[in-house]
Amino acid sequence: MSSRPRRPNEPSPRSGRRRVVLALGAGSGFALSGALAQGLRQLVGSTAPAPGASDGRPALRGRAPSIFIGHGSPMNAVQDNRFTRTLQRWGREIGSPRAIVVVSAHWLTPRSTRVSTASEPETIHDFGGFPAELHAMRYPAPGAPALATQTALRLGPRPVGVDAQRGLDHGAWTVLHRLYPAADVPVFQVSVDIAQPGAYHLAVGRALGALRDEGVLILGSGNVVHNLGATERGAGETAHATTAWAEDFDQQAKRALDAGDHASLASYERLSAAARMAVPTPDHYFPLLYSLGAARVDEPARHVFEGFQSGTLSMRCLQWG
Repeated sequence: MSSRPRRPNEPSPRSGRRRVVLALGAGSGFALSGALAQGLRQLVGSTAPAPGASDGRPALRGRAPSIFIGHGSPMNAVQDNRFTRTLQRWGREIGSPRAIVVVSAHWLTPRSTRVSTASEPETIHDFGGFPAELHAMRYPAPGAPALATQTALRLGPRPVGVDAQRGLDHGAWTVLHRLYPAADVPVFQVSVDIAQPGAYHLAVGRALGALRDEGVLILGSGNVVHNLGATERGAGETAHATTAWAEDFDQQAKRALDAGDHASLASYERLSAAARMAVPTPDHYFPLLYSLGAARVDEPARHVFEGFQSGTLSMRCLQWG
């Protein structure tokens, strides 16, 4: 994939990029004034229907869903397997949304939430030791700076920043490449404040959920079970985990999802006796809570994909709405 050529007299997307922080937390010395915040809301508050995709898929009509994808290895961007074929079908079933907001396990920001406002986000190859084919891939989707700024305002009064330099990490582009291969849907990311507990991420997800009524797809990208130190590289793709602890945590999470038990899912440390092995660090688990928080109470979880890669990586994918 390659980026589109620049138009004549169009400035380089790299030139003039700057990082801007809008501290929206209550009591902050950098808080937006009421007049400035109102002006920004008026500037970016308008909505437009989603256009049809350039690859012929229809525009998404009505409320967009909230989804979670277990993204697994970056190699899923180039491999053909049951998981990647599911993503391809899934994108066609959803249709083309107005925009996509991605919460990825690979953008962690302690003590604040950041929102990417790049107009042409770069493809970030935030991994090593993979084939040149993977490093050469680009996902040249446009950004959505106005909508991203609006989203940052909606997430207040939490400490929130905007970042005009941030591109798309592999938790975003490797799955978007399968869902929307034409790269024609605007995309921006919201970071994970890794210092916060589960209930905080659920609450941010609820705030993001309002975007669904504007045709914006909410996409959390991580893994329900993720312990890289306990993977089995030659295990490939399997219906069940190769270890009891990975299977147990994944199934306990499924039961809680089916029951709509948000409290148990937020307190994942107590979800299963296997929690410490299944979620040694919460970076890949927390994106699930954003997608869950964005779901309506009357929307059951639909398990779009179930299975494992590398023995213990849960590839569970879900949709609400």
